[in-house]
Amino acid sequence: MTAVLKHELRSYFHSFTAYVFGAFLLAIVGFGAMLYNLQAAVSNFEYVLSFGSIVFVVIVPILTMRVIAEERKQKTDQLLYSLPITTTQVILGKYLALLAVYLIPLAVISIYPIIFAQFGDVYLPTSYGSLVAIFIMGAALVALGVFISSLTDNQGLAAGIGIAVILFNYYSVSLSEYVSSTAAGTVIALGVLVLALGALIRYLTRNEYLAYAVAFVLLAAICITGFVDPEAFEGLLPNIMRQLSLFERFNTFVSGVFDLTAIVYYLSVIVFFLFLSVQSLEKRRYH
Repeated sequence: MTAVLKHELRSYFHSFTAYVFGAFLLAIVGFGAMLYNLQAAVSNFEYVLSFGSIVFVVIVPILTMRVIAEERKQKTDQLLYSLPITTTQVILGKYLALLAVYLIPLAVISIYPIIFAQFGDVYLPTSYGSLVAIFIMGAALVALGVFISSLTDNQGLAAGIGIAVILFNYYSVSLSEYVSSTAAGTVIALGVLVLALGALIRYLTRNEYLAYAVAFVLLAAICITGFVDPEAFEGLLPNIMRQLSLFERFNTFVSGVFDLTAIVYYLSVIVFFLFLSVQSLEKRRYH
């Protein structure tokens, strides 16, 4: 795993990937600090982090698009299977290299609250609690990007899908509020999500019967529940999206509350998508 980590770090810093990622993150946070902390004289640095979180929609796919897709395109992924390490260790090595690249600009940003505290009252616990939260949220998004990269050998496609998925997650709560809050509207929206889940299961397992079975059971449960108790679905979709949104949970930290349930959720997302990445590589090994 250490060899994979070192190799990935060298490749990131020998190309422009790490520098573009760091430059974008520092530029957006710096622009937000100028707007909030300097021009508007607002002492809450966590507002800057909330403002800058939109940049993850672009920079995370840019950072992660090549991590596995490039290996598949150049057929060097077959060499990974010959290494004396497991697929899990390969994925962890690549993921830790991405986190190291992510930590460097974040370490620079962590100095900002201390600097601003010299010229006004900055509540450091909330500022650094939000920094911890944005690191873990970014780590969850990176894990998602690694999984998306494992699905294709086209870096551009991996980046495009990553941008679309993260952008959807960013605006999911707002979009869900435009969907009809009636039971029928919620059932239709949940049905679409179930079909997407079935397609994902089919891709990862190559087992059509399992995918169809899971989709059928979930769709049946949704329809039966909607028929028996339609009121249970009224306004349900925004609540579900609020619970699933990585960015919405980050807003809790911006509000000054260190939410341990959000941390557990982020860690669960990391484990889930790294597990799917391992399964994606394993599927390619045997197919």
